[in-house]
Amino acid sequence: MLNDVTLGQFFPGNSFLHKMDPRAKILLSVFYIVTIFCAQNILSFALLLASALFLILLSRISIVTILRGIKPILFVLVFTTLILIFQSDTSGAEPLFRAGFAIFGWTPAIYPSGVIRAILTAVRVVVLIIGTSIFLTYTTSPIVLTDALESLMAPLKRLHVPVHDFAMMMTIALRSIPTLIEETEKIMSAQKSRGADFSSGSIIRRAKALVPVLIPLLVSAFKRADELAVAMECRCYRGDNGR
Repeated sequence: MLNDVTLGQFFPGNSFLHKMDPRAKILLSVFYIVTIFCAQNILSFALLLASALFLILLSRISIVTILRGIKPILFVLVFTTLILIFQSDTSGAEPLFRAGFAIFGWTPAIYPSGVIRAILTAVRVVVLIIGTSIFLTYTTSPIVLTDALESLMAPLKRLHVPVHDFAMMMTIALRSIPTLIEETEKIMSAQKSRGADFSSGSIIRRAKALVPVLIPLLVSAFKRADELAVAMECRCYRGDNGR
């Protein structure tokens, strides 16, 4: 499961999106997000799906790799979809399915509007993840992304906003995700070699099994942060001025 997390990863390439100005990609990402949440009808969602497929073709990244990035949120996506499917209908339409029992006075039922709402919400989330990931982390290296963010937020320097520090923190946070995932894999492999079991039992038992993983992971994260700070100080890093 952890190997499927592609958030924050950069896939080098020679596509049109890889060569695009990173500042333009950030602005396009913001516009893309606004467009996704403004979509209301089936036609607009169909256009969003077509745009996501078009971005995949432009990026020249394997569609299998991109779809693997959605796998970690699959549980949340299915859970949200189920909630939306069983929402009550106020249009007076006949339900597609009605359960023969009641829960606290509420009888579970599936209406056509709920099914449509659930499908459109799932499409919105999937397109959002694919589009923003392709525009930003998949086709833009962390260093280039930092420079682009700093360039776009340059006018805020007049208001004494630490633009460079803000951009650097965002980039370090994105870059730390794959590193922490790799570290988690190593810790879990070490725990499995000692007899730990993370794949069987109830949810509570699995959660308890993760405790021996979280403590070493936190220690490792603090250690890496300290090493990064020391390395930046040794290179006389002082932020934007006099870098």
